[in-house]
Amino acid sequence: MKVALFIPCFIDAFFPEVGIATLELLEKTGCSVVYPFDQTCCGQPMGNSGCEADARGAEALFVKNFADYDYVVSPSGSCVHHVRDHFTAVEQDAATRKVRASTYELVEFLHDVLKITDFPWAEFPHKVGLHNSCGTLRRLGHASPSELNVAPWSKPLDLLRGVKGIEFVTPQRPDECCGFGGTFCVTEEPVSARMGYDKVRDHAGAGAEYIVSADMSCLMHQKGCAERLGMPLRFIHIAQILNGARH
Repeated sequence: MKVALFIPCFIDAFFPEVGIATLELLEKTGCSVVYPFDQTCCGQPMGNSGCEADARGAEALFVKNFADYDYVVSPSGSCVHHVRDHFTAVEQDAATRKVRASTYELVEFLHDVLKITDFPWAEFPHKVGLHNSCGTLRRLGHASPSELNVAPWSKPLDLLRGVKGIEFVTPQRPDECCGFGGTFCVTEEPVSARMGYDKVRDHAGAGAEYIVSADMSCLMHQKGCAERLGMPLRFIHIAQILNGARH
């Protein structure tokens, strides 16, 4: 299966190890991975800030880079959410519609398309708290939101259960927003910081050694909050654990 890999700009700049782990993981599952070298930002920061027209160039380039692939996979729920649900500045022609429908976040691609449940090369002997970002939870359908009266389910946990040695701990408010919210953490800094402090304290109180997520942007925010509070929590993207990272 040929897959185009989309690495968001902030992961490329700040967390290249997450991009590398995603590439290696997809190859381990048998995918033939292509990385279009002309890719840039998908336009999400402009869209989130209400500057939709300014995102048109980035969105058009995204379509040009990825229109020829059956699947586009990315290790960022927020970027995939933008492409799938808010990619409206660019002309909605056949190529754009195809790219929007073919873009998947890594967890949903592994779970829903490849249907993988076991990662025999992976072992992570630590207590882990899962963070579902608001976008992956309620727009990409990663797990059952707590406000719905349904039997609980979770695609990230389904995948992580295939990792040897991992132990899960659950905070008291598992799907409460961490306060990142893109530009929200800049425009509403005091509120965002307090939400982040509450989130990492909740995970620490549950006994977590690591917080894992499919959204590195949320983890970046929480890492800064934990460091300010002097908490020894560690943060890791789900791709790294599934690819075989031990710490």
